[in-house]
Amino acid sequence: MSYFAIGVDLGGTNLRIAAIDDSGKQLETITTSTEVKRGRDSVIESMCRDICLLKAKYDGAYKFVGTGIGIPGIIDMESGFLRESPNLPGWSDFPVQSEIEKRLHSRVFLENDANVAALGELWLGAARDINSMAMLTLGTGVGGGIIMRRRIWHGMTGMAGELGHVTIDPQGEPCGCGNRGCLEQYASATAVKRMALEAIRAGKAPDLARAMDANPEFSAKVVFQAAMQGDSAAKAIFERVGNALGIALAGSINALNLPMYVIGGGVSGAWEAFAPTMMKVVQERCFVYKATTTEGRGSTRTLITRALLGGDAGLIGAAFVAIQAHHAQLEL
Repeated sequence: MSYFAIGVDLGGTNLRIAAIDDSGKQLETITTSTEVKRGRDSVIESMCRDICLLKAKYDGAYKFVGTGIGIPGIIDMESGFLRESPNLPGWSDFPVQSEIEKRLHSRVFLENDANVAALGELWLGAARDINSMAMLTLGTGVGGGIIMRRRIWHGMTGMAGELGHVTIDPQGEPCGCGNRGCLEQYASATAVKRMALEAIRAGKAPDLARAMDANPEFSAKVVFQAAMQGDSAAKAIFERVGNALGIALAGSINALNLPMYVIGGGVSGAWEAFAPTMMKVVQERCFVYKATTTEGRGSTRTLITRALLGGDAGLIGAAFVAIQAHHAQLEL
């Protein structure tokens, strides 16, 4: 009998829950809003109700093997506590895993959202033929995930892969983590908007100023559109994005020497605007990258590429965590 898992992408705004079979086919997906204002118990109750609906619908035709949940923030993997999550106020130091397991009466696997996005790209996306890789997710912030031999690499306490807090400029922008000059301050959607507003206030971006006046929902996407239309200020912002990503990738490639580095998240849609600078900086700064791209190296070449699964990466990866656990159990 084929089997299936439930994958959950629990974000600060949207909640997505999918039944996914062992081949990666999405049997059904439920999308709702994450009503964080109603409190964590309300969110968890709503989520568990929808998980139970999907489980009941497909259990029988398929064997159910568990639920994987991708959640933004720092997770203590041993205890299942969510230690900190800026997008889920009131959830800090909360035993998310055990609270959900009590309601579902079945196995639950809790993972950082960037980790499951990386695993999703490894299973069905850009890295499907690769065993080890790293991923950067460029969204409201910058997340990261590292996969070693097809498994999420958690580090000592589950916090490995915080690539968004690699230092790009020690004297740079203050970051919410307490550091200065983190990658997140130069390559996230929030950073793109901030840099655009700084340029507007300095009188250096008249076209962006007009775009902001015309669009009350001024965003990183508007800045990208301006860059694609040739606006010099917008192009300069994405060159800064590319420069920051190039520095971060150069350090990661030198440290880890993985075969593939995947760029995902909403800001990755601006690939055309930032990738040329990013690749130039990696080529200039990264000893290992240059060594693996020398002519004649063949399959040892380091690859840097865009993600393929878009917003489904985390959903797919979360389900795959449960499927991998089932595989491991069968091998015992």
